[in-house]
Amino acid sequence: MTKRDFSVRLAGDRTGFLLIHGLGGTPVELRFVARALHRAGHTVHCPQLAGHCAGEAEILATGWRDWTQSVFDELERMREICDTVIVGGLSMGAVLAMHVAAQRPKEVDGLALYAPTFWYDGWSIPRYAFLLKWFINTPFGRRYSFVEREPYGLKDTRSRALVVSSLTSGDSSTAGLLGTPSGALKQMWDLIAVTRRELPQVKCPALLVHPREDDIADLRNAFEIQRKLGGLVDAVILDDSYHLVTIDQQHDIVIERSLALAARLAKAHRPVTPLRVVAAE
Repeated sequence: MTKRDFSVRLAGDRTGFLLIHGLGGTPVELRFVARALHRAGHTVHCPQLAGHCAGEAEILATGWRDWTQSVFDELERMREICDTVIVGGLSMGAVLAMHVAAQRPKEVDGLALYAPTFWYDGWSIPRYAFLLKWFINTPFGRRYSFVEREPYGLKDTRSRALVVSSLTSGDSSTAGLLGTPSGALKQMWDLIAVTRRELPQVKCPALLVHPREDDIADLRNAFEIQRKLGGLVDAVILDDSYHLVTIDQQHDIVIERSLALAARLAKAHRPVTPLRVVAAE
């Protein structure tokens, strides 16, 4: 039986957004932003990362290089139909976006980073969580699964109820996995270690959106990235949102600033019409 692909691809103009979901997540978590960018006329692709939208066994059968290859493949597809490509993502998806920009600098024109996550250090994360890195290779560590807790990255109570219902339904194609296995976390940490070293190499303009009250990834994640990226960074700090900024109650700001980035890039890439000199009679 062929595994179903839950990728989203919306055809538009020659400015494209390649948006990447988070670890254990799905393209659904980008749907509000994707649809709005498409309504504005842009091409939008949200690929399903290798091993995702299925069970723990599937995600554990892949690693961060497989996830990166999923993005490389989509980037190649988009470069065939777009003149400008902005690569972005949510949480770990934003980390993947930065890694891809470092590896393919001539193919990535801009970055849209939504709540990028280097550390799970938000206010809802147990204080002992950092110990997992020390114990991940023990029998207990290998069996461990990181299960999200209230408020599940959402300040909006209605959206939170819908996400909790999907998470507990057993259908990982909508809200993703309820628990992320430690093996997948280890792969994410390896990706983060590589990406942090690459940040100064990333010269393209970047939009960085992060909540002040992020329950999963503290604001220091954004500060680290803003400080070390090698290009212009437009940082936006949300004051009424938790981690899942693409579907929480300030997702309209995420959309507005993403469109502004596309407009700036379009203006920068627009050919300059030479002045016509008229000789005096």
